[in-house]
Amino acid sequence: MIDNQALEKAMRRALALAATPGVPLGPNPRVGCVLLAPDGSEIAEGFHRGAGTPHAEAAALAEAGDAAQGATAVVTLEPCNHTGRTGPCAQALIEAGVERVVFAQPDPNPLAAGGAQTLKAAGVQVEMGLLEREARALNRTWTFAMEHGRPFVTWKFATTLDGRSAAADGTSRWVSSVAARRDTHRLRGECDVMLVGTNTVAVDDPQLTVRDELDVPLQHQPLRAVMGLRDLDPAKRVFDAAAETVQLRTQDPVAALDDLHRRGRQHVFLEGGPTLAAAFLEAGLVDEIVTYVAPMLLGAGKNAVGDLGITTIADALHLQITDVATVGTGPDANVRITLRRA
Repeated sequence: MIDNQALEKAMRRALALAATPGVPLGPNPRVGCVLLAPDGSEIAEGFHRGAGTPHAEAAALAEAGDAAQGATAVVTLEPCNHTGRTGPCAQALIEAGVERVVFAQPDPNPLAAGGAQTLKAAGVQVEMGLLEREARALNRTWTFAMEHGRPFVTWKFATTLDGRSAAADGTSRWVSSVAARRDTHRLRGECDVMLVGTNTVAVDDPQLTVRDELDVPLQHQPLRAVMGLRDLDPAKRVFDAAAETVQLRTQDPVAALDDLHRRGRQHVFLEGGPTLAAAFLEAGLVDEIVTYVAPMLLGAGKNAVGDLGITTIADALHLQITDVATVGTGPDANVRITLRRA
């Protein structure tokens, strides 16, 4: 029997494989697999490279060939139990003669779940939960979307020390520093939707693309979503050919997220103005907040968030800080604070 230390080492390797740079963040989960011989030595490994490509288990089995007979499969996610673009991994493991499967996270997708039961019914030894927390963190937004039936929402905004997102005359370029804006593009690239309101498009005319340090658009671009009932000028930059754009003809955050979920989207990056942010906050639909605080004071101007209907300190919306970091150096430095609901 392979000892726990060897299994944990293999699972950490599988997690590292799943997180291979360049693997799409959706719509499928990132998954890694390591096959071990009875003595604990590694036979083969594989990872899922994106929708339509072989799953991690299939890739590892293809590399192993006949050596998979009697092996232990260490997988970051419960082997799938359904036929989509590829066949069910649970059945592939059975047919390859794998004797034991150790996986980290149960599959929350009702269409794919059930692989553990199929494996057990075929006489395969199954164990779950090894490094489950790490596996869930690897696919945190995919897992959230599967468990909650809607995309995970990150609200990002920039503010001065006194909570202003723009000066009294409406000017807002630039509240955040160059370093903070570059960091924002990094975060944009981790999402599959960028969402703003029609007013932001009408007034600011953003392009809403992910760009590198030289301001060059990257190959991967999230869906650009514009929420609201107002008709917009088709010449606005958000409608250019740099990325796909959809207009969500609603003012209801629930309806907007439902639409995006039906489109297979899992992580919304909310970059709209204070009114849109307030609507999502009031609806309880902001799961994470990332704010860049600039070391400046305006004294007056546009608030970072609109009216939340809070009139007394006892009703304040309390948040929990999960990370604080300084972005940039010297006069270009901002403080990035990441929070979630307390």
